[in-house]
Formats: sequence, structure tokens, C-alpha cells
Amino acid sequence: MNIKEAADRLGISARAIRFYEEKGLISPVKQTSNGYRTYTENDIWRLQTIAALREIGMSLQDITQALGEIDQGNQQRLEEYLELQQAVMYAQWVELKRMLDTTQRMIDLNRQDGPLDVSHLHDLADSARRLREARQNWHDRWNYDMQAAIHDQRVQAANGRMTGQTASKVSIDSGPGAMQATVESDREGGPVHYGDEVRSQKKNSRTAHRPNSDATYPEDAESRLEELGVGVGAGPFNIYENYDEALEQTTSWISPVPGEKGLDIGTGTGNLAGKLLERGAAMTAIDQSREMLRTCRTKYPEMHVKLGNFLALPFADHSFDFVVSSFAFHHLSPDQQQLALHEMQRVLTTRGRICLTDLMFVDAAHRQAYVQQAEAAGHEDQLQTIRERHFPLLDGLCSSLEDVGYVTKHMRHNALLHTLLAVPLR
Repeated sequence: MNIKEAADRLGISARAIRFYEEKGLISPVKQTSNGYRTYTENDIWRLQTIAALREIGMSLQDITQALGEIDQGNQQRLEEYLELQQAVMYAQWVELKRMLDTTQRMIDLNRQDGPLDVSHLHDLADSARRLREARQNWHDRWNYDMQAAIHDQRVQAANGRMTGQTASKVSIDSGPGAMQATVESDREGGPVHYGDEVRSQKKNSRTAHRPNSDATYPEDAESRLEELGVGVGAGPFNIYENYDEALEQTTSWISPVPGEKGLDIGTGTGNLAGKLLERGAAMTAIDQSREMLRTCRTKYPEMHVKLGNFLALPFADHSFDFVVSSFAFHHLSPDQQQLALHEMQRVLTTRGRICLTDLMFVDAAHRQAYVQQAEAAGHEDQLQTIRERHFPLLDGLCSSLEDVGYVTKHMRHNALLHTLLAVPLR
């Protein structure tokens, strides 16, 4: 058929067809006699595909790559492009919801009795701008696509440095209805834990989470860290120390009922999601790294994996019974971490729970003391890691979650690694 017939059949303009041809998306055959283009059924199918991908907002560059995958019969790669476009649309939707919320808050301020203080409107606008920039500015500075092939070996090699030790397990509950701290003996050969919260709590001097505490701390870093029992180690800095133990604790605290829907954010190669899958949960795992997800699919073909990130989860509201994340939250800036908490709450059911396992400082004083001691000891690897990442403050995370109706409890696995569980009161 000629270009007019093709345009009429597809319901698009002849100009659009010529544009796609100029961009190299289609290559209709030209008649030798007059040079007119002839469009085959395959050209029509290709134009329909282009129109469908344009309809969902995909860029011409992505369409070109997606068509290449289709030509090679690579459905998985095509799905990745579609998921990426879906993630973009969810990000736009989340941002629009935030703008609607800010507008409503401005309307509510205007309706209050008395004269309007326009500085409040300015503050709302500044806050909205800062959060928008936080959502847009994240990028993978660590290139996890390149690390995917050896990620599991690297984690286990690092995790294997501390084995064959016996210590005590510490669980600190906080918030409304908090329980007493408890100590349980580890089995022989288990990894080391730290029990200083228990000792100091028995002395009524402090707790691990104390947003309203009047406790004071020594000025020097060594005394502060000695009090916490979390000094700077002498060996190389190991992000994945106590990795297996922490994942087991996360799984134990979530304790999914078979069939419950769970989301693992920043899943990597799926190690935590796999443990929950074995417990009977219906797991969805997301990550921003295509290569990490490919490894995850290979390891757990029954798991639903999807491209996405903390800041705009590509799921509808109230989609999951629980959300978990391990060794990923610290890649977000403080503003981005607050956005991530909001997103987790959005996709959870009303009874949904959150469990985060990550490297965290107990509080700002702990962070300052830790950095001071690392500087004094000349541990440049610790300092570089702290500069490159944003290890959250545990007390701040607990406060943020409790302020919106959660009860929290947490366990410390080593100097920095904690598992935090948040369960809604309602």
C-alpha cells in the first residue's frame, strides 16, 4: 500500500510516517519505476508498534533500541524497556500527587482565620522544590551493573571474615508499648553481636532509640564509642560483615504468612527476597540495575522482578503486606530517605510492616565520634565509605516512623549494622 493508505489504516498522519522513516525506525521499499514508497504488512506492524510505544511516552532513542530487541526476538530486553518506561510514568505520577498535596495544603492555609502569612506558602514551595530535586538527582555512582556478575561472591567473601565466634544477641524495642531489652544466647559458631545497649539500659543511662532523652555523652570519641561498644575496627572496612545473620533476622522478624505479598527494594541479586520466598511469601523484587535483576531472575525464576527504585515505586497504593530492604537504603541522601519512607508507606496495606537492614549510626553523636576515631586512627577506607554513602541515623528513622503511627524495634549486629522493624499501631 502507499503512504496515504498506510496512514488511513493506522489512523496517523503521513507526516508522522515520514518522520519515523527519517529517524530510521522504518525502511519501506521504494518502487524503481517512480520512487514511491510501498508499505508491506511488516511495515504496518512496525508502525503500529512505534505508535504504541510513543503512546506510553517512550523516547525515540528507546523505541529504536526496543525495536532492535524485538527484531532479535529478545522479549526479556523488551520487557525491561517497558518497565523502565513504566517507572518513568510512576515517577511523574508520584510527583503530580505531591504537587496536588502541596496545593491542597496551600488552600488549607488560605482558609484559616486571620490574615494569611505568605511566608508559609513560600516554605511549602521551597520544601516541594527540595523534594522534587531529591527525587530527580539520584544516580548510581557505584555502577552496580558492572558488579552484578561477582556480587554474591564478593558479599560472601566479605561476610566470611567473621565466623566461629560466640556472643549475645541484643534486641531493643522502642516507641509506644516498648518491651524491655532482651538477650538471647547465640548458638555455637554464630557471628558476634554487641550487647552494650542492654548494659547501659540496665544502668538507666540510655536506650538505643531515645528521641526525647536527656542523656549526655562524653566529648571525646573514644569514650563515646566505648560506651556504645562500637569502636572503629583495626582491619579493613567491611560493609557486608554479619550479612547472613542480618538477612536471617529480617526474615525472622517479617515472618510472612504463606501467600502474603512482599516487596524487596534494592534487591540486588535477590538474597533477602529469596529467603522470604522460601518462607512462602509472594515476593516482588525491584532494583535499578538491569544486570542485578538478570542474576536475580536466574536464581529465582518464580520471583516477580522489576526495574525500579526507592523514590518512585512502580506500584499502585496498598499493593503489599510488607516491604523490606537490605544494604541499599544508605545509597540515598537524607532528603531521599524521607521520600523513600513515604513511598514504602504508600504501597503498603493499612497493616503493612517495614523492615530495613543497613549500616546506620545510632545517632548524630555516634556518627561524630565514629568519624573522629577513624580520622585519629588513619582509617581512610572507613572515611571514604562514609563520605560516599549516607548511613542514616537510627534514632531519626525510628522517630520518623513513630510520628506516622508505627511501633519500632531494632537490633544491632555490629558497629554499624542494624535491623529495624516498624509495625503500624492501627
